[in-house]
Amino acid sequence: MKTVNHWIDGKSVEGTSGTYGPVTDPATGVVTTRVAFATAEEVDAAVAAAKAAYGTWGGSSLAQRTAVLFRYRALLDAHREELARLITAEHGKVHSDALGEVARGLEVVELACGITQQLKGELSTQVSSRVDVSAIRQPLGVVAGITPFNFPAMVPMWMFPLAIACGNTFVLKPSEKDPSSAIRLAELAAEAGLPDGVLNVVNGDRVAVDRLLEHPDVAAVSFVGSTPIARYIHTTASANGKRVQALGGAKNHMLVLPDADLDAAADAAVSAAYGSAGERCMAISAVVAVGGTGDELVAKIRERAEKIKIGPGDDPASEMGPLITKDHRDKVAAYVAGAAAQGAEVVLDGTGFTVEGYEDGHWIGLSLLDKVPTDADAYRDEIFGPVLCVLRADTYEEGLAIVNASPWGNGTAIFTRDGGMARRFQLEVEAGMVGVNVPIPVPVGYHSFGGWKHSLFGDHHIYGNDGVRFYTRGKVVTTRWPDPADGGVDLGFPHHG
Repeated sequence: MKTVNHWIDGKSVEGTSGTYGPVTDPATGVVTTRVAFATAEEVDAAVAAAKAAYGTWGGSSLAQRTAVLFRYRALLDAHREELARLITAEHGKVHSDALGEVARGLEVVELACGITQQLKGELSTQVSSRVDVSAIRQPLGVVAGITPFNFPAMVPMWMFPLAIACGNTFVLKPSEKDPSSAIRLAELAAEAGLPDGVLNVVNGDRVAVDRLLEHPDVAAVSFVGSTPIARYIHTTASANGKRVQALGGAKNHMLVLPDADLDAAADAAVSAAYGSAGERCMAISAVVAVGGTGDELVAKIRERAEKIKIGPGDDPASEMGPLITKDHRDKVAAYVAGAAAQGAEVVLDGTGFTVEGYEDGHWIGLSLLDKVPTDADAYRDEIFGPVLCVLRADTYEEGLAIVNASPWGNGTAIFTRDGGMARRFQLEVEAGMVGVNVPIPVPVGYHSFGGWKHSLFGDHHIYGNDGVRFYTRGKVVTTRWPDPADGGVDLGFPHHG
């Protein structure tokens, strides 16, 4: 059986703990790989390698850093298919979704290639007589990233390329459920010429996480995952004096007004709710139908959902794959099973779905719940699966109130033909990312990604300008130099009569 080990100081390092986690092919339910779980001492070794590398990398030129990153970008582009296959094999998402994940990660690598623009400082001359003031940004040192299972390549690429472009060194702790793509990213970085120790990968569970959160040589921690863990990461790392960006969960709403193109809205709802099997923090999991749109919209969503082809991620005909684990599949199914008793109308029930020849896979079909009460578990909780809740509202104001009452504020969308209402919504809604006739408003790499309320703990969003600010700290320098014309300083120039 294949074993995924750690990547420390530029080479693969076998685990010494004797503890391994299973990595399963979600389409078959078969354990195909085991992943070594790091001890605290192995985490220390990775941090020590990063600290040693920072001594050189932190003072390296921007030209040196960007040369490596341009080569890295080219290698990632050449290995898109390989990376996508690794993602599909361990996560289960269909190949097109996996390729899209790699493409979105590449956007941030491309941003990192242009770090020379991002790190330009500021200068004010002659603020007082012969006094200049400059503002510069410098790297933090060793920084860490803790990433989730649902985007095993993209989310790490949201973090480490920008961090190392800024001059930091990095320790990555990927999800133990699908770790192979993270290791491959590190191998390709080494092939691009990244010096040993600048990027390290340690696999494991809470032991590895807690050691990173408390390690005195780790200056900052980036995290993407569920809200309870994000809160824990933020609290624990902050208590240890670290800078933290911790992105949590979501319950993203799509508000559909009576004037909306309902065919376009239904297409968007299906792709945003069921794409990647709903295992993404920017999935639309709640549609708020305003006015008399509900019945027609639900019928259109159902019609489209029933046509979605579910199957193994490596089958080109598949449009949706299995869920990551059997336990997660059972948890998602429980929300659907209990929905009717809590007042929802079950329009589609996908809990009995299976794929012929793959009966042991982690399968679940698409579920659609209508007229869902706001106190139902299926609405209140982040399900993280292919379950779409539809709520009804008589007016825009009532619909907005439903959205804003949510404890999460990650992303939201409005579908309407009315520019004035759309403008009002984008100003009044309490969420960090807003789409207007766009169901999943994930910003491009040169804008920052992040939510409000319980979807973000910390002051910085991820990647974009916020990412540069997170991975650097500011310094202001005030200088005064005597003028040679004063005669007070002899600079050693020859004097000619």
